[in-house]
Amino acid sequence: MTVDLEMQLREDRALRNAARALVDADMAHLRTSLSGRSISSRIFGRFSEGAADVFEEAVEVAEDHKGVLATLIAAIVIWFARHPLGRMVGMSDEEAEQDDEGDRWSDDDI
Repeated sequence: MTVDLEMQLREDRALRNAARALVDADMAHLRTSLSGRSISSRIFGRFSEGAADVFEEAVEVAEDHKGVLATLIAAIVIWFARHPLGRMVGMSDEEAEQDDEGDRWSDDDI
């Protein structure tokens, strides 16, 4: 072999060994990080952290917009109590059912 080829071979081996050392270090790091917790516990942990963040944000928004929240809750209560309220104002059950059926979309509406 010529001197240039031997030098190139040594450089290539050094590069190969350095790359192999990086891959081995990455694999060792991956094994240690995965050995601590199972995949399901990691997924649940991330899910619970995300849910906690969403809950905190919802509490902050609710505190900032108490009037909107009260209106929304009142609208939900009224919607669930629409039949008893209808009877209180003199609407019959048949009329209430017709109103409910009229609220539904048909294929012709689309």
